[in-house]
Amino acid sequence: MAKKNNLMMAGASIAKRNGRYIFWFYLLNVFLAWSGAVAFKVQAESVMDHSLYADKVLHGFDLVTLIELISRPEFGPLNSAVMPAVYFGILFCLLNFVFMPGVLAGYAATGRLTREDFFRACGRNLWRFVRLLLFFILIGGAVFGILSGTRVGLAKAADTTSNERLPFFVQITGLAITLLVMTAIRAWFDLAETEVVVEDQGIVRRTVAAGFHSMRRSLGRLVGTYVLIRVISLIAIALGLWIWLVAVPPDSVLAAFVVGQLIAFVTLAARFWQRACGVEFFLGSLAVPAVEPVSVPSGSVPPVPMVEGGA
Repeated sequence: MAKKNNLMMAGASIAKRNGRYIFWFYLLNVFLAWSGAVAFKVQAESVMDHSLYADKVLHGFDLVTLIELISRPEFGPLNSAVMPAVYFGILFCLLNFVFMPGVLAGYAATGRLTREDFFRACGRNLWRFVRLLLFFILIGGAVFGILSGTRVGLAKAADTTSNERLPFFVQITGLAITLLVMTAIRAWFDLAETEVVVEDQGIVRRTVAAGFHSMRRSLGRLVGTYVLIRVISLIAIALGLWIWLVAVPPDSVLAAFVVGQLIAFVTLAARFWQRACGVEFFLGSLAVPAVEPVSVPSGSVPPVPMVEGGA
């Protein structure tokens, strides 16, 4: 019972025990982000290395100066500097998708998962995860579209009233409901992906249905855990941004890099923490409940099984 009531702490224990996954995904993120920023760096150097006006960007951030530098003809087309970062961002999402089955297998394992088992889980479940992604896009996209359309319609209706603050509150309430519902759908498919890996389930539509029933039975507990972890990460991100604005000197590239990477690491770790909570929730749902003994009324004789063959 104590384990059931501490889903968030149990998930944190799993994520901590398998912290190497967060570390390797973080290094992958840093490498791809650096690779995506190289094109912008090269084009920016062609202007900033030959202009004293760029000193306003080097010793502090000036948005107007940055826009003017980017607009100069010698900077080149903006797409050639931005699109590599987009491509590498998409690549990170794809690699995260490919390697996530191995992470879930490691979270569910009682001991340390070997490298061979990790990549075996990734390859075995790749096509299953693709089908789950299609289900997620279909269901999540439809629900998001309905909620967004409803929110816009209610906001327009609120604009026709005499209450000036009503449209704002309608927008905030609709946005909060949308985030909660989409978080529930994400938790739902996290459970489905966990079942695919742990139970080696090849029929993904069964895992989608089973994940929905498991999530619905403990909706408040599971979604509340996901939301609380997100709130904790947002507080940590806000604290990091405040430190960046207050304590980091404008010309200190190293300090800005360290604080920025800490923010990125917290964001990544929060998602892995949520995944670990989903695995813990699924493993807890597999526990067989104790069967209460059937009481026999006093005076009654239990039936005697028939035995074939006489004496």
